[in-house]
Amino acid sequence: MIDKRLLGQLDVKLVALVITLIAIGIINLYSATVNLAGVGLPFYQRQLWWLGIGVVIGLLVFLVDYHYFEEFAYPFYFLSLLCIVCVLIYGMVVGGAQRWIKIGLFTFQPSELMKIALIFVLAHHFAKYTGRDGYRLRDLLIPAIITIIPVGLIAKQPDLGTALVLFFVFLSTVIFVKIRFRSLLILLMVVILATPFFWAGLKDYQRTRILTFLNPNMDPLGAGYHIIQSKIAVGSGGIWGKGYLHGTQCKLQFLPEHHTDFVFAVLGEEWGFVGCGVVLALYLTLILWGLNTSVRAKDRYGALLAFGITAMLFFHVVVNVGMVLGIMPVVGLPLPFLSYGGSSIIVTLMGIGILLNVRARRYMF
Repeated sequence: MIDKRLLGQLDVKLVALVITLIAIGIINLYSATVNLAGVGLPFYQRQLWWLGIGVVIGLLVFLVDYHYFEEFAYPFYFLSLLCIVCVLIYGMVVGGAQRWIKIGLFTFQPSELMKIALIFVLAHHFAKYTGRDGYRLRDLLIPAIITIIPVGLIAKQPDLGTALVLFFVFLSTVIFVKIRFRSLLILLMVVILATPFFWAGLKDYQRTRILTFLNPNMDPLGAGYHIIQSKIAVGSGGIWGKGYLHGTQCKLQFLPEHHTDFVFAVLGEEWGFVGCGVVLALYLTLILWGLNTSVRAKDRYGALLAFGITAMLFFHVVVNVGMVLGIMPVVGLPLPFLSYGGSSIIVTLMGIGILLNVRARRYMF
């Protein structure tokens, strides 16, 4: 089950890239939370614990031949789906959202696990059922149902950000596997026609977030406050930033959620345009590395796994940075490796383990 030759094929450059992002994340998180008074361990120390768990799980995912994941794709999917249903019944309510399950001293967010589960199932389906001349719309019925069910349940929590991640993974995978052009146009028309129903199904605060994205000043002390303070933080950083531990928006508590969804604003304020540019360059390298892994995978299933993970990471980075800069609505998505959050970092490192797995087995039989 575990091939010892695998360690010799480990992509050291990708590992170094991930370690660099993790190190930047811990350093930035320390600055973001050094003034926060809390119970128990400081946030950055808690993050180190979650990182340790994530590294162990990522290593296990790397060591096991990724073809075994195909055998357990549907059981993993239905288990994740069951956990999401349990959240809606027994989950913790925090800030008006019911997204977490409390197990002893720990809280877990099952919707994060569904990201990996959906990638497994979509990769399994499209690897098994290949469309020689491109997939027709009816060929996408099963993958669409597989995606819509968790998207609907997660949106009900409500967690619009994660629901959008799952939909983006589905849509990008469909394009990647080559859908017929006519079918793609019909699919896009369906999405456009469904937009009014999507808008009607949003919670009031979610609609307000979208409207304040278009004009933050319509509610500067309410829904627009996050965006305004985030833009002030990033803009005040200038070219070189104010210096490490010298960010005023964060230290004076003007910027909400500065250790989670808006952690990039802390980076921008303290390290400036140059620091943000370096981090974005690292993310770009990671995305390109993931796409390269997908293209060079030894089989279709491996290619789909790598592409799905890359699409997930891409969406997280683009949307998170976009909402911090005020060019996208605030939907509550963490920034991989930088934002605080146990479930998020564990799932992200699982994804990295899968990328390393697919990449290492290119030349193994």
